[in-house]
Amino acid sequence: MLERLKTAPKVVGIKQSTRVVKDGNALVAYIAEDADRHVTQQLENLCIEKSIEVIRVNSMKELGEACGIDVGAASAVVIKIV
Repeated sequence: MLERLKTAPKVVGIKQSTRVVKDGNALVAYIAEDADRHVTQQLENLCIEKSIEVIRVNSMKELGEACGIDVGAASAVVIKIV
């Protein structure tokens, strides 16, 4: 499930993820279960509104590692290539 994040074009973090979803350039969103709910709720609601699949990841640490960064990540979004 997280293998796609290793090679796919993506953005990491709530602000960047939200921007990509708003712009209509998101394929799928990954959200960490242990991230603060008030931080992730807007992104999740936006994904539902835009019919973007949301995949839950156990931890921010696991999501950060899957994205190839040394810190945890609350969210990541695979972006469309045009």
